[in-house]
Amino acid sequence: MSSPAQTHNAPSTSEDPLSRFALIKAVLGPIMRLMFRPQVEGVENIPGDGPVILAGNHLTFIDSIVLPLVTKRQVFFIGKDEYVTGKGLKGRLMAWFFTGVGMIPVDRDGASGGVAALMTGRRILEEGRIFGIYPEGTRSPDGRLYRGRTGIARLTLMTGAPVVPFAMIGTDKLQPGGRGIPRPGRVTVRFGEPLEFSRYDGMDRDRYVLRAVTDSVMAEVMRLSGQEYVDMYATKAKAA
Repeated sequence: MSSPAQTHNAPSTSEDPLSRFALIKAVLGPIMRLMFRPQVEGVENIPGDGPVILAGNHLTFIDSIVLPLVTKRQVFFIGKDEYVTGKGLKGRLMAWFFTGVGMIPVDRDGASGGVAALMTGRRILEEGRIFGIYPEGTRSPDGRLYRGRTGIARLTLMTGAPVVPFAMIGTDKLQPGGRGIPRPGRVTVRFGEPLEFSRYDGMDRDRYVLRAVTDSVMAEVMRLSGQEYVDMYATKAKAA
């Protein structure tokens, strides 16, 4: 069993990961457009190069499939390590697909799991890439937008990367509860203008600053998504 802070390398392959992403996008792109009829708004707000944080709401499992396939640049994001540790042909195919679309598996259980995810995101950004994150930390249990966790603020303050807020709209209607095969329908992915927080340079350990930055990002996500906001962590709502 891996330790909580461990990240898993993608299965060994002679393929260039970017080539694999291009292949997956070329194959699944037409299928996705036919099945989900995505309406993409504001994608020009994503900078063409350099580190970028995409931060948005999380309604259902297919959010992490739709997002990388509607952007020009590859989006890297954290995912459960169980997606790449399955056995047999199905397990290998799942690992090939998820790592191909940019998922980096991290064992997030235990006290150090959040640190592992944060450090992974920092590494991706320092490489000049795009890191996707759901500040709520988990899927919304009821379609409302919940309080963001401050990891998003620490990332932007540590790296100087701009934050591009985004909203997934309608994915929960196609895959309620994140379970089962999604049904056809229309989804909207809406990107806002980049947010930068250079005025807080050197303050990534100030909890009041971290909360203010996080709330600013979540306010933009709420504006883009039109969701009702709940000032409570989604994990607490699920437990209740």
